[in-house]
Amino acid sequence: MFDRDVWQEIFNTIKTNKLRTFLTGFSVGWAIFILVMLLASVNGMQNGFTNQFNDDATNSIFVRPGTTSKAYGGFEAGRRIQLKNDDLEYIKKSFPDDVEYISARYYANATARYKSETGSYSVQATHPDHQAIEKTLVVAGRYVNEADVINKAKVAVIGRKVAEDLFKNEDPLGQFVELNNLPFRVIGIFTDDGDDNAERRIYAPISTYQRIYGNTNDINMIALTYNPTYDLAKALEFSGRLEDLMKRRHKIDPDDQAGLYVFNYAEAFENISSFTAVLKGIGIGVGFLILVAGIVGIGNIMVFTIKERTKEIGVRKALGARPRQIVNLVLLESVFITAISGFVGLLFAWIILAALGPMFQTPAFSNPSVNLSTVVTATIILIVAGVLAGLIPAMKAANVKPIVALSDK
Repeated sequence: MFDRDVWQEIFNTIKTNKLRTFLTGFSVGWAIFILVMLLASVNGMQNGFTNQFNDDATNSIFVRPGTTSKAYGGFEAGRRIQLKNDDLEYIKKSFPDDVEYISARYYANATARYKSETGSYSVQATHPDHQAIEKTLVVAGRYVNEADVINKAKVAVIGRKVAEDLFKNEDPLGQFVELNNLPFRVIGIFTDDGDDNAERRIYAPISTYQRIYGNTNDINMIALTYNPTYDLAKALEFSGRLEDLMKRRHKIDPDDQAGLYVFNYAEAFENISSFTAVLKGIGIGVGFLILVAGIVGIGNIMVFTIKERTKEIGVRKALGARPRQIVNLVLLESVFITAISGFVGLLFAWIILAALGPMFQTPAFSNPSVNLSTVVTATIILIVAGVLAGLIPAMKAANVKPIVALSDK
């Protein structure tokens, strides 16, 4: 490998066949480039899908009522299901070891006013646990606590955008903002990893809004997180048990998918993982087929090279060169062309991803990139490809008989 004469011969062969070597090397470089870009694109899609769930805990489950589509338990189809405060307590007692955090949601819209500034915002009335479920980051003040819920306090935690809209440069903490003409004291400001709309939201104690809207105990949704130690199978099994329990409680046919909706993020992640695994497999398959074409091209150039150097190989063998030395010469040349071409393709792909990858930040596609293991794998593929491309021509060259080679015209 470190024989200077061998390398001189390799460079001389490449120099003699510049165009042929370039075109063959280009096919290998292009194959590696496409392979890396395809895998980066798949990662970009996976990042985009995953980021859509980043503003909630990844072990979240959401229970929403619907309208029954089947008659069951003496009730006709078309019955509207309504969740109550008791449902929250029932889930807590039924699954003490499974539930980590749990909160109800009560939705409302409010026209907010502070001095001369007004705006329309969505309100989510919740329990204190909702902060962990929604991954709400309070940057000033505090979130809703149990005392607020018990006392039905008129307090509000406002999003960063709400603070900017209504309070401009003033400090909102401790100030009173009118929500549908009712004064609420601002106790906190939050940010959210979701889009700006998530920060144009207002949180309040659920009991306060239930009292405002007729002393009701109705709720719109139940949000909870399950034990974070659960794997995918256990998470799906728990959400299945939860769905069965709630359907029995509300007299819903077990096969009625419209009466109650139980959405488990674990299932969404499973679907995303399956989808991206298929895409990654397709990407690897396409890249591999292109690489095979490059390997065939290098094999062809090595065959032509050996045919042109048949007499030279014959002289070498007549002078005592062993078959292993001939094989090493051909393989080294093949690996060299493959490696250089592949590394160029790899380098171009890395430069493009480093420069343009961070610019892609959309809900469906975000920061396409490849990890170190992909680069290492691509490098190994390059070396193996070079060996395979030169193996058959090398063995053919090693088996040439000196007398036949010297008489070749």
